[in-house]
Amino acid sequence: MSTSPEEYDNMSEEERKAKDKSDREREAAEQAALPYKWTQLLGEVDVHVPVPKGTRGKNLIVDIKKKRLSVGLKGAADKILDGELCKEIKVEDSTWTLEDDVVLVHLEKLNKEQWWENVLTHHPKIDTRKIEPPDGKLSDLDGETRGMVEKMMFDNQQRQMGKPTSDELKKMEALKKFQEAHPELDFSNAKIS
Repeated sequence: MSTSPEEYDNMSEEERKAKDKSDREREAAEQAALPYKWTQLLGEVDVHVPVPKGTRGKNLIVDIKKKRLSVGLKGAADKILDGELCKEIKVEDSTWTLEDDVVLVHLEKLNKEQWWENVLTHHPKIDTRKIEPPDGKLSDLDGETRGMVEKMMFDNQQRQMGKPTSDELKKMEALKKFQEAHPELDFSNAKIS
């Protein structure tokens, strides 16, 4: 059962923790059932596809397109994975390798400011609002990317607490300065959007 943001906001702290825990458990079970494992950073997705022991690169058919991915074995009736990617990628910067009976598919996201909900559109989704980048990695990011990730994390925390996001805070501050500069104007019915 899906919960709307409004319903989630109206839950008590205890209800939210219980819902988050059950959602994480459900997501973990759904992700474990997939024929691959995947991880992501803001700009990339790595997909780890197990293949039969002793598989060689020449036995594989890996097709990476802007909005599609398939991995299969030559001569096999069915592909291990095949479908539409949830978002577009940069094909020229995406690669695959075979290591220890696992096909490692590295996908460079076209939009490096968006978390993916899943790899293939027909597979179960994760809740991207709950994503937190790995601790040690935040400091590895360049200044602009780090600022963007920190802003996303701050805004996510603010939303969960029912407080204004950084953009909303900026608008409120700008309105306050304008009000102070123009005390003769009536802002009692002003709406910020």
